[in-house]
Amino acid sequence: MAASEREGYPFHLIPAPLIGWYRANRRALPWRENPTPYRVWVSEIMLQQTRVEAARDYYLRFLRELPDVRALAECPEEKLLKLWEGLGYYSRARNLQRAAKIVCERYGGVFPAEERALRELPGIGEYTAGAILSIAFGKRAPAVDGNVLRVASRLTEDPSPVSDPRYKAHLSRELAAVYPSEGRDCSDFTQALMELGALVCKPSSPDCAACPVRALCRAAEHGTQASFPVLPEKKEKRREDIFVFLIRTPRGIAVRKREAGVLKGMWEFPSLTLSDAGGKAAEDILKGWGMSAFKVERSRKYTHIFTHIRWDMTCFLVEADSAPFCVFSEAELESAVSLPTAFRQCLSLLEE
Repeated sequence: MAASEREGYPFHLIPAPLIGWYRANRRALPWRENPTPYRVWVSEIMLQQTRVEAARDYYLRFLRELPDVRALAECPEEKLLKLWEGLGYYSRARNLQRAAKIVCERYGGVFPAEERALRELPGIGEYTAGAILSIAFGKRAPAVDGNVLRVASRLTEDPSPVSDPRYKAHLSRELAAVYPSEGRDCSDFTQALMELGALVCKPSSPDCAACPVRALCRAAEHGTQASFPVLPEKKEKRREDIFVFLIRTPRGIAVRKREAGVLKGMWEFPSLTLSDAGGKAAEDILKGWGMSAFKVERSRKYTHIFTHIRWDMTCFLVEADSAPFCVFSEAELESAVSLPTAFRQCLSLLEE
């Protein structure tokens, strides 16, 4: 049983001051204008692994190209991935399109307004369903993300680890019970909780003096803000050493589709792990790919951090007469080919 449940925290006192504060202080964000289910859904998926400041321009570009669910469903995959380029976690984009096709085929292009139906769509879990239902449909449905968990754990001084599904379920029940009547208040309460965590109740140095619910905050009362939330222990990222080959030919730069592992199905500059290289030198790897007339000009080291993996990359610039891979001009790589950031950074080798 969570500490806030044992001690009967007064959740019902939170909505009114939070909603008033939100309406006076909320940021002007593009997904808050005309919050249709489609627009809310796209923004929430983008924001899962992306900061608000970074997501803004991507979101506007995405909506210009794909303004509704039918346009997304019919979008060629390469164009979709290009629109997503730089956001990472490309499975999110693929799940967006899979879900869009289902919405079009099963629901005639109209988003369902029931949690069960939403959660049957690829990529939509409890949080995203709650965000769509409350923000777009004005329903009494909490959306508990990291910001909300942090705010609630400080308000209640709850020592439950925020990674514990039981705590999240408890908090969802408590919030659902105090949601305002259906309509704009529901939408604003969901966004107010998120906004409070983003602007005031920040992970470090919370601005308690500006908090509209400071009088209800047990952590602020006892000076224990730094002790909450209780986070899981961070695991050390697995490391992989990677050889990457930036092969330039008279026709352009060589790329291929990744067949397995991280970024499967995405374009890459030909690469392999050092363990797969088996101790071979760069020249021998290239010969093993059937290349003959080439010269390794120079190399440079790069690092790319994924959620659970760190890539330590050695990128070789190779000048060659031809390559046994697809070839695109530098202009095509920029305008039409979706190349993950991990590999795109290697293009700086061409500028040296």
